[in-house]
This record gives sequence, C-alpha cells and structure tokens, in this order.
Amino acid sequence: MQTNSYQLYNQKLNGLTVFRSLLDDALLQRLQALLSACEKDEWEGLVSAYGAFVSTLFERDIDFSHALLELVLNDENRFLLSAAKGEACPVLISRAAQKELEFFTELASFSSKDAKISLPEEIAAFLPDWETAPLDFQAAYEKRIADAPKKGYGIFARYHVFSFGADGLQPVKHPDPQSLSQLSGYEREVGIVMRNTQALLRGGTPSNLLLYGDAGTGKSSTIKAVANELQEQGLRLIEIKKSQLFRLPALLELLSENPLKFIIFIDDLSFTGNDEHFSALKATLEGSVTACAKNTVIYATSNRRHLVKETMGERSGDDIHLNDTLQELMSLSARFGMTITFQKPDKEGYLSIVRHLAKEYGLELPEEELCTKAEAFAIRQNGRSPRTAKHFVETQMARL
Repeated sequence: MQTNSYQLYNQKLNGLTVFRSLLDDALLQRLQALLSACEKDEWEGLVSAYGAFVSTLFERDIDFSHALLELVLNDENRFLLSAAKGEACPVLISRAAQKELEFFTELASFSSKDAKISLPEEIAAFLPDWETAPLDFQAAYEKRIADAPKKGYGIFARYHVFSFGADGLQPVKHPDPQSLSQLSGYEREVGIVMRNTQALLRGGTPSNLLLYGDAGTGKSSTIKAVANELQEQGLRLIEIKKSQLFRLPALLELLSENPLKFIIFIDDLSFTGNDEHFSALKATLEGSVTACAKNTVIYATSNRRHLVKETMGERSGDDIHLNDTLQELMSLSARFGMTITFQKPDKEGYLSIVRHLAKEYGLELPEEELCTKAEAFAIRQNGRSPRTAKHFVETQMARL
C-alpha cells in the first residue's frame, strides 16, 4: 500500500458529510491516527497508534469490515431518516451518500498487513492482525432502509427496550427475558394486550391500556412479554417514570416520525390528590394539543382502579365543589381506552400456574409433593399469586 493511499483515506474521512458524525466514534478516531502514523512512516509512533486502534477494534469485533459496517448502518443522518420515512431526499445529499458508501466499501479492505508494511519484521510479528471481509456497503445500506419499519435504525436497531428519564432515552442492555409461555392462568387478559398491540403494528386504531389488579398477578410481566414477543415485527418498549410524565409530550414528538411502533410503559402508576404529574398524563391521554402519535400507545399498570390515593378527610373536606373534584380525580382511569383487570388466583388456579412453571423450568418433583410445597410457600409469602408461584419454582430450582 502506497503512502499516498493512507493520506487519501484520511482526507476522505475528513471530508465526510452525510456520515460525518462517525468521526466522533473512537474507532474511526484511532483509525485516523493510525493512517497518519502510516503516512509519516515513523515506526515508533506507528506501533503506538496500531496498538490503540486494534485495542478499540477488538472490544467490538475482530473483523474491521464488519465493525465499520455496523457503525455505518447505525448512524442516524438526514439521508437515512428521509429514506426510512419514504420521503425524497435532495439529490445532492443522495449522491454524497452514495459516494461515501462506495468509499466505505474500499476502506473496509484496509488490513493489518497494509498498516505493517514499514515496520521491522520482529515488531510486525508481535502486533496482532485483524480480519477483513469483502462487503458491499451500498447493498447493505439499501437493505437497512427497506427493513427500517421492522428493524429501525440507530439505537432502535440495536435494542428493543428503553428507559426515559432525566438523561433522555437510554437503552436497556439486559432487559427482562419474560416470555409469553411463562404467563399461565391469564390467557384472556394477555390475549387482549396482544391483540391491541398487533393492531398498533398493523397501523390500526389501538387503545391506551390500564392493567389494574392485585400485586404479583403479572401486569408488568404481560407487557414485557408482549414487547419481547413482537420486537422482530417492529415493536419497541419505552418505560417512563411517573416523575418524568411532564416530559411525555416531548417523548411523543421525538417518536412521531419514527417508522417503528412504541409502547410507552408506566409501571405501578398512582397519584395523590395534588400530584403535579396527574394533569400531565391526563392531558396527554385526551384533550391535549399534543396527542399520542399513530405509532405509540400508552400501557400503564396500577394496583388502584382509579389511580388516585384518597383519604376520608379529603372526601369530607372544605371543597365547595367536592363532587367536581372527585369526578376529576376518578376521570384519569376513564381516559384509558380499556381497563384490563388481573385478579389473584384461587387455590386451584395457583397450583395450575405452579405446575405450568415447573414444566417450563424443568423442575422434576412428584405432583403431590410439588403442590404441598407450593401451598406451604404461599402461606409463608404474600398469598397465592403468579409471582409467588414463580418465586417458589425458582427457589426449588436453586434447591434453597
């Protein structure tokens, strides 16, 4: 490889426009430092730059071509956003994107052998090699655009569960692996949530859902399991805390142009009578200028049917228009399109869940012994519930 080739690669990297944000990535920054060191042909500086580049590369992949392709495919830029939404991108931007993708195809073939040309043989033998592979970046990028409605782009292509807080949208790298097969005894309730979510994915008119009921009955687990089951169909789950509800309109605005579909998940929702977050959610559900986009639904769970904690003192207070106040407090739950009730199972229902989970987990115990121990465990815990059943089976599996 000629010295002017190193210089040309660096100049083209510096001239990126559509994919310019890639220059902020540590891998490309260290690649540029390596190319500069190769160009100067000073082997002591080259060794240091080589080691830094390979160290960063090996944290992601041993194949530079695939690591570079991953960066390119996950970059959010004007060209990708326009194409994913089916909008026509300005010709100049489209041409620039095509040229840069052709350049990335060429750059992906940059090998460890190319970087070691000027090094002493003993040093070159000491430094580790990386792999490369022939890849067509243009074809891969066109496929990413075509798959955007189901696989997304940027951070949404890499993760399917997110949290939303003070730092904005953050991926959950190790989400709860809850599956639908583990949800026994609540097939009707789970079916409603599933059908409503599938309507969202089809572009229909789904409802915002309130999952209400006893603690430990699987309300949150149902939502997580549905999100896990449908992630390949373009569904993403975003959990938002009650303290961040005032930022809900901004989140909905952020998601409105995304080709994916989103569940906004609010867990264990309840308010006090004077809670400032009460009005924020109420306005978003119905009546606000900022309505839910067509690609989002709100799913909330609560142990309270009317979501608002009341005291007898509040009901007998000095409010002149007490009835109006009470009606306002109870109106929030009515603004969800549907309320799904989860109730604690009876004894037979509980044992049925235990037997189902024991089979799922591969727990081998005689049925009579299994049921006897499960009943005793429920008495020691908080009574019969799917959560108690799951804890019992997990305890037995761990042989505690």
